[in-house]
Amino acid sequence: MLVVGINGSPNEDGNTAFLIREVLRSAAKAGAKTELLHSMEVLEDQDKPYCDACSSPCDESCYVGTRLESALDAMAGADAIVVGSPVYFGTVSAQLKAIFDKSRALRAKKALVAKVGAGVSVGASRFGGQETTIRAIHDIMMVHGMTIVSDSSATETIGHHGVCAQRPAESDADALKSARVTGKRLVEEIKINRR
Repeated sequence: MLVVGINGSPNEDGNTAFLIREVLRSAAKAGAKTELLHSMEVLEDQDKPYCDACSSPCDESCYVGTRLESALDAMAGADAIVVGSPVYFGTVSAQLKAIFDKSRALRAKKALVAKVGAGVSVGASRFGGQETTIRAIHDIMMVHGMTIVSDSSATETIGHHGVCAQRPAESDADALKSARVTGKRLVEEIKINRR
């Protein structure tokens, strides 16, 4: 059972990465293996760090043999994916969007269909666009046919949409609870899907 985290922040040790690690820590405690991918590393060796739809269907030529190919393989091999982004103008970061824009071949292969997914978002203020950013993450997951879970479980109800935090995330007690419940919930849903 593998849960992969994708940090859409350019900061590998910032608030978004911190909360994704909390989700992964909770998933690991519930029995999952975990892996964290950082968007800046994933895109580091891309000639074009964005998709220009050079082929349709996507021939994957822009990322064969790159870190992005390894990341997409990790996503395809995961049982669940937790995706996090800081709030950038009310939505996800360009880095995170680029990874998913370049995941068209995964979609064509239906590689993420029925995988369990959850979102994490961190903003500068309490009502700073976290829910619209989570919604953008959910939209991406729905395009891939993923099964989305929230930060509520059969035994704990924290929120509605996912892990939303105000920075500094380590001081946001509600977000920390939400991250722990989300990690647990991801593993619960994986087990349900395997029945």
